[in-house]
Amino acid sequence: MSVLLIEAFYGGSHKQLVDMLHENIEDSAVYTLPAKKWHWRARTSALYFMQNIPESPSYRVLLASSVLNLAELVALRPDLGRLRKVLYFHENQLIYPVRKAQERDFQYGYNQVLSCLVADSVLFNSTFNMESFLTSMSSFFKAIPDHRPKDLDCLIRSKCQVLHFPIRFPDVTRFLPEHKLRRRATGSHMSCATGVPQDISSHGHLSVPASSSSEVSSTSEEGPVPSEQQGAVLTQEPQRVTADQQPPSCPPQGSHTGPQPQPPLHIVWPHRWLEAVHCGCYPLCPKALVYPEIFPAEYLYSTPEQLGKRLQGFCKRPDVVRRHAVKVDTGLYSWEALRDRFRSVLSAEGHSVTEQAQARAGAEGSSARGSPSLEPTGVR
Repeated sequence: MSVLLIEAFYGGSHKQLVDMLHENIEDSAVYTLPAKKWHWRARTSALYFMQNIPESPSYRVLLASSVLNLAELVALRPDLGRLRKVLYFHENQLIYPVRKAQERDFQYGYNQVLSCLVADSVLFNSTFNMESFLTSMSSFFKAIPDHRPKDLDCLIRSKCQVLHFPIRFPDVTRFLPEHKLRRRATGSHMSCATGVPQDISSHGHLSVPASSSSEVSSTSEEGPVPSEQQGAVLTQEPQRVTADQQPPSCPPQGSHTGPQPQPPLHIVWPHRWLEAVHCGCYPLCPKALVYPEIFPAEYLYSTPEQLGKRLQGFCKRPDVVRRHAVKVDTGLYSWEALRDRFRSVLSAEGHSVTEQAQARAGAEGSSARGSPSLEPTGVR
C-alpha cells in the first residue's frame, strides 16, 4: 500500500474524508481509533499507532488529521518519518473558543504546531481555518514565560494550502421546484462572494416561515430528509450543536433556560450548511468566520437586529424564499470536483512539487538576505 491513512478520531467529517480517500485510492491502507475521548486521542494516539501500524516498504505517503501528534509519531517510528507527510486540518486549536484564556489547554495547540513543522504539506479545509491558525501563532506562544520561539508561522506557511472538505451530495432533483432546477442546469451559480479559493460541527437551525408542500430541506447520513423545503430558511443558532464540543455554560440544544453566557462559535467549514443549500434551503449567515468565503453578501447579516428584520420580511413574504435559487454552486465543494486535487496531493508528483517549491523559497530567501532565515519568500 503506497498511501497510509491515519485517523485518531474516526467519526463525523474525519471519518467521511478517510472513507472517501480509501474508497478512491487503490493503494491505500487505513488505521484509526474510535471517535471517543477526544482529549486522550490528541494526547496519546501516536503511541498507539506506533505499536499498531506494521512496517512496510510500500508506503510512500502518510495522511493524518491534526488530532494526531505527528511529531511524536515520526519520532517513535523513523520509518514513517521518511514518508511524505500530509496533515489535514478540520479545525485548529489555536482559536478554538474558551470562556477564559486561562482555560485553554496549551498542549493541544502546541501539538498541532509541532505536527505542522514535521509535515511536508499542510492542508486546511478553508482559508479562514488556515489564516486564523497562522496569524494566531505569535500570540498563542506568548503563554510561554520566556525563551519563546519566533517566526514559526513563516516556517509553516510555505507548506500550507486550502483544500476544501469534499461532500457527497445526494441527488435531490426530484424534490426541487422547476425554477431551482433550471438555475442548476444553466450553471449560473456564483461560487462565493470573495473569489477566494477555499468541523467542528456547523449545523444550523431550520426555521419555516410558512407552510408549503412536503419536500426536502436537509440531509442525514442516509440521505434526504422530508420536510417543508420550499419555505425553509437556514440560520445560525447562537450556541454549538454537538454535545462533546459544547462548553459547560451552554444549555443543551433546544433548551430554554434563560440567558446564558455564550462563547464564540468555531465554524471553519460549514459542510452541513452546504448540504442544506444543495437541498434547496435559503441561508442566512453571520458576516464572520468562514461564511463570507462561500456565501454572497445578500445571505450575510452583521447584527442580530439585521437577522430579525430579514426573518420578519420572509414571514410576511414567504414566496421570496420559495422562489429564490441560492447563488452558490455547491458542486464546487463536491467530492467529484475535488477528487483530483486530493489524488494529486497524495501522489509522487505532489511530493516533488512541494519539495521544489520549498527549495525555491529557501534559496530565494537566503540570497535576498545573504544568510539563512526563518522567513521564506512569497509569504501571503
